[in-house]
Amino acid sequence: MGNLHDLHAITDQSPWLDNLRRGWLRSGEIERWIERGVRGITSNPSIFQKAIESGEEYSDQLAELVRGGASVESAYWDLVVDDIVDALALLQPLHTASGGADGFVSVELSPALARDTGATEQQARELWDRIRRPNLYVKIPATVEGLPAIRRMIAEGRSINVTLIFGLERYRQVMEAYLAGLEEAVEGGATDLSVVSSVASFFISRVDTEVDRRLDAVGTPAALALRGTTAVTQARRAYAAFLETFSGPRWEALAARGARPQRPLWASTSTKNPDYPDTLYVDSLIGPGTVNTLPEATLEAFEDHGTVGRTLDADPDADVARWEQLGELVDLDDVAQVLEAEGVVAFEKSFDELLGVLESRAADLRTMHE
Repeated sequence: MGNLHDLHAITDQSPWLDNLRRGWLRSGEIERWIERGVRGITSNPSIFQKAIESGEEYSDQLAELVRGGASVESAYWDLVVDDIVDALALLQPLHTASGGADGFVSVELSPALARDTGATEQQARELWDRIRRPNLYVKIPATVEGLPAIRRMIAEGRSINVTLIFGLERYRQVMEAYLAGLEEAVEGGATDLSVVSSVASFFISRVDTEVDRRLDAVGTPAALALRGTTAVTQARRAYAAFLETFSGPRWEALAARGARPQRPLWASTSTKNPDYPDTLYVDSLIGPGTVNTLPEATLEAFEDHGTVGRTLDADPDADVARWEQLGELVDLDDVAQVLEAEGVVAFEKSFDELLGVLESRAADLRTMHE
């Protein structure tokens, strides 16, 4: 069947596609990816920016919205929601066949809300209620301000993809927000927790980019020997934390009501450094109960020459020792804080640029119809 199918069948890891564009929805490309073994789709403003800028597939709908008097930001959400709804329909059969485990499509909130708890909650509710599909994930960033919103949305029965996780301490806080949200749902009278789902998106490649830069600055042989190891080591430590959190009496009480573990999702898994193998962040992070969301080039590479086999917890003692070595050379907490701040800014910049593109196209369309 191919590596993508084997990844799920043999190791219980779900490969997702980290891209969505209207042309693929209309051409059958998304169906082809599903047939090849893709089990979900993630999207974000950067992805939509590239899709909208690179062609005319959104022009007719944009023209219609502009003629109707829609604001640029309102038009953006109409364009995005239509794509998300179409993708959800394509993945609904897989969602049903998997018992609600896979077949999800993620839509991201406005990045401008990342530091505003109340506004995040409001837009998350609005998007969820507008689309209202069982296989929808609304993406909320794992900022300090995002954590209470994540807990509240879970408590209200809305499935969430927690994004922009860069460090272990924040990851533990994300898992706590999920568990507390489920417990709050039970207190509110929920009897079937299986209708609520969540993934925790742990970003990978950017960690190596930042830590490698700092290891280069240290410059010792020991530091240079550790280049390219931090992201995988941290993800493996995160997996150990996941296994620990989703076991024991607290979790078992929730699982008895149908609760699903919040699966770790490895994001940003294309290698940024050309010296590293192009399937490094797939081959090294395979384990049961996890998701890896990949751009199409990395999916193709893994299908062609990736290695299917459980690697996430192959040598936990070595991972602990390496993590301690890294911590002696680099301030890993600072790395996580820097990357989170940069991630929020980068997503907001993409969103602003996208709205600028739409504004320019809308102005052209208005001129044409004057």
